[in-house]
Amino acid sequence: MFPFKTSITFDRKSKRPLYLQLSNQIIELIRDGVLASGTKLPGSRILAEQLEVHRKTIVACYDELLIQGWVVSIPKKGTFVQQNLPVQKEQILGDPEIIQIEKKAGFSFYQNGEFAKPMAAHKEGFMYLDDGVSDGRLTPLEDIARTYRRICSRQTVFDHLSYGSRYGNNTLREALVQYLNASRGLNVKKENILITRGSQMGIWLSAQLLLQKNDSIIVGATNYASADYTFLNRSAKIERVSVDKDGIVTDEVEELCKRKRIRALYVTSHHHHPTTVTLSAQRRIHLLNLAKKFGFAIIEDDYDYDFNYNHAPILPLASHDANGNVIYIGSVCKTVAPVFRIGYLIAPKEVVDQAAKIRGLADRQGDALLELTFADFIKSGDLDRHIRKVMKVYKARRDLFCSLFKEELGNYLDFEIPMGGMAIWVKLNTKYSWKEVARVAKKQHLEIGDWSRYDGAKQGHNSIRIGFASYNEEEVQELVRRLKRTFEDLE
Repeated sequence: MFPFKTSITFDRKSKRPLYLQLSNQIIELIRDGVLASGTKLPGSRILAEQLEVHRKTIVACYDELLIQGWVVSIPKKGTFVQQNLPVQKEQILGDPEIIQIEKKAGFSFYQNGEFAKPMAAHKEGFMYLDDGVSDGRLTPLEDIARTYRRICSRQTVFDHLSYGSRYGNNTLREALVQYLNASRGLNVKKENILITRGSQMGIWLSAQLLLQKNDSIIVGATNYASADYTFLNRSAKIERVSVDKDGIVTDEVEELCKRKRIRALYVTSHHHHPTTVTLSAQRRIHLLNLAKKFGFAIIEDDYDYDFNYNHAPILPLASHDANGNVIYIGSVCKTVAPVFRIGYLIAPKEVVDQAAKIRGLADRQGDALLELTFADFIKSGDLDRHIRKVMKVYKARRDLFCSLFKEELGNYLDFEIPMGGMAIWVKLNTKYSWKEVARVAKKQHLEIGDWSRYDGAKQGHNSIRIGFASYNEEEVQELVRRLKRTFEDLE
């Protein structure tokens, strides 16, 4: 007789009834082939005694198995495992192959090697370089939570709990029309805005709209790696142009357009990612004229418009676009905190309409309550107040960060102090490599991360992007100490 007593366990603190716990475990034994087809199960009285439960528990269990089709009851003979069950594979308990099922698929699927490497799991005591993210500790959580609770307490909240618009919540779209027209010099209407779950969704939607296999898109020789991966995922051809102190070199863009059909160009015009330089006024005008002349789309990713320390924000290309060539992408993720996946895609209405259809295939709609919360957050002025507050903090951190890097690490690193944003572009002394630095830094409990993603064009520029906004004063000092010890170990 099968040893039910040692094979079945009950969690008597669980809310799940004992008969269901028993049913599920017997089903698993049948699935695994441990209880083979045709096996006779013990009588209810015998099994109740073995498992030390009431007989009614066994009766209820057998009834459940009978209803589900796992067993059959034959009068005057007993209860048997169903004869006609298809056998997956009989295995002995403890067989190592059982463990491998979770790791290896039993079917083929398409794989793509062009995606970003997964982030390393954080280890206690380690410090991690980032490439410019906000400090979550400065997030106005109480203000956001208070607004969220107020919205949820309204009688009209039930109108937003079902399926809504694929374009995003109308209240947020209307709030963004006023906010972006006033702050970025745009001239758009609600019909020009699609709410997204951050800038990355906006880039993905743009790629879906503009690119098919072998279509050409222009990016900088150094470029935002996630954008590159998105375009490569569409099997597009990436054409790279130089980036200097004035941004992407538009003369090279023009030469490319003369030689081949260009479908789109991706640019981070305000603070180029990763180098932080700003696209000059002359090149902005030139780029818009080229887009009109050659009929390509400009995907403008304005990921950190709000962070400027030495000058007023420079208006985006979209504010000067008179010919409908620009798809403008932004978000509040960088400004407030990455966890709040609220972004926007702004384009001519026909483009927004098609983007909404595509978005609906992967993500039926956004989070209406969160979108209402941020609509209120914008209209109340809370977003502007938050920006003014963190601007002062991030400027102070930038100044300290750059000062200590110059003083303590000047023999190893070279960089320009950025005018805005949340990161610096750091060039390593050519006697070292980031691969070796990353290896030695681990001994100092410092994780450099995927340094190779900053050189998609394989130029060997020996530079990476290092964020400063997420570190407070003590953390900046500790980061510099660990980097300095790392370089000393290399010598």
